[in-house]
This record gives sequence, structure tokens and C-alpha cells, in this order.
Amino acid sequence: MPRSDDNGSAAVAARDYRYDCGPSGELFARNIAIEAPVNILFGGIPFAVMMTTPADLEDFSIGFALTEGIVEGLSDIRGVEIARTEQGLKVNVALVGERMSAHLARGRAISGRTGCGLCGIDDLAHLPAARARIADAKPIDPAAIKVALHALDQSQPLNAETRAVHAAAWCDRSGAIVALREDVGRHNALDKLIGAVVRSGASPADGFFVITSRCSFEMVAKAAVFGASTLVALSAPTSLAIERAMACGIALIAVARPDHAMIFTEHSPAASGGLAA
Repeated sequence: MPRSDDNGSAAVAARDYRYDCGPSGELFARNIAIEAPVNILFGGIPFAVMMTTPADLEDFSIGFALTEGIVEGLSDIRGVEIARTEQGLKVNVALVGERMSAHLARGRAISGRTGCGLCGIDDLAHLPAARARIADAKPIDPAAIKVALHALDQSQPLNAETRAVHAAAWCDRSGAIVALREDVGRHNALDKLIGAVVRSGASPADGFFVITSRCSFEMVAKAAVFGASTLVALSAPTSLAIERAMACGIALIAVARPDHAMIFTEHSPAASGGLAA
């Protein structure tokens, strides 16, 4: 699952800033993460403007279409076209006829900030319902999660340059990182990764997700749409993320460090899915 060659960073001029005297020293080059507006269109009709890192945009558009519920799989997509304009980038996703008709009937559009997919919802009743429970899969070995966490830092080239982006990784059942995507938005990083994994043909039972950000409702919902049974987050989950993980039967492991983590819900397709009594 190779990454695209688009630039995710750019060099800008900076100077040291000292608290005792302010700016000092010579100018030097500092790599920063690129944040650009990306207009996502379906069938040529604008749907969302997302602030994203302009790399892996085909993966992003496919993952976004899937996690937004616009498509059910790759067979619903006829093609993806990326164009640059003076205002930013446009990504047009061509849908098959019946899927395009369903999308037009849905009639939702969002104008996003850096990555949130709920920004355009205008009524609480439109919050996405919990997905069907994940198909039965063996729990991930704790040792595999440790392997993934130890490899994570060395697998984020853009963050090593900029210290300004999130990452989402797909790991096999041994903990080896199979694919990783980075973005200024944590939701975008996961959408990019889901798009890449779907395009590769990998099964949700083949591994688990690791995200470098906090774990919110949307991150769990996206993992559930893909069908992952385990989600590992470096930071803490929110209350709604835990509720959604329980509803979907996802094992939610968070505050993950190389030597330990906390488990908030367990993968349990046939039971309630949580640790609560």
C-alpha cells in the first residue's frame, strides 16, 4: 500500500525565539505540514470542503466516501479524478448510477474544518446509528499491540519532519505496520488509511488500527464502518467513543504506551461489548 508522492511538507524560514530577548540568530529552514482546502465532489456535485494534507487524496476520497455512508464498497465507485485550482484541490468521485441517485436523495453537504465529519449535521437525529456488530474475529494478541507501538514512531516520516500531523496505522495480527497515513486532521488520517486498506483488498479480520490521536466518537464510528474489531489509541477516549465501541463490539484500547495501556471495551460480538458490569 504505497503512499502518494504529493508533498506533505514545505520548508519555511524561521528564527530562534528566546524568552530573555525575543527573536535571535540567523534564519533557518523549518519544515512545516501543508494544510490545504480539498473540495470533495460526488458526480461533479460539491459535498465537502476539508482542510487536509494534500497527499494520498485518492485513498482519502475512497475512505471518506465509505465512512460517510455514501458508498458500501469499491464497486460503488467508477473512478476518482483529482484537479488543482487556484483556490485549492478538487477531488471528484464518480459513483455508479444507483449509488449516485441515493446520494442525491440524501442531500447532505458539509463544510469541514480540519477533518471532522459531523460538522455539517444540522439535527441530533442525524447522528449516524451504530453499525451492525463486527463479524466474529479472534482477539488481537497483546504482544502484537506492543510490537506495533514500538514501531510507530519510526513509521511517521511527515511527523518526524514537522511534528504537526496525526497518523493512523493498519497493523497485521503480528503487530507489523502494513500501511500508515498521516494528515493534519486525525479523521482525515484514518479516512486515508481506510481507503488504502480497502483498495488493497485486506480483510478487517487481518489486523487492527492504531491512531496517534485521542479517540472520539467519529474515530470509533469510522473503524466500525470498515469492520475492524480492535482500535488502539495513544490518547484517551471520550465517553461517546466508549459507548459506540460497546455498541459495535469493538475492543477499545487507549492511553497506549509501549509498556502498558488501558482497555475500555472488549471485542464481544455476541455480548454487550464492554467492561462495565
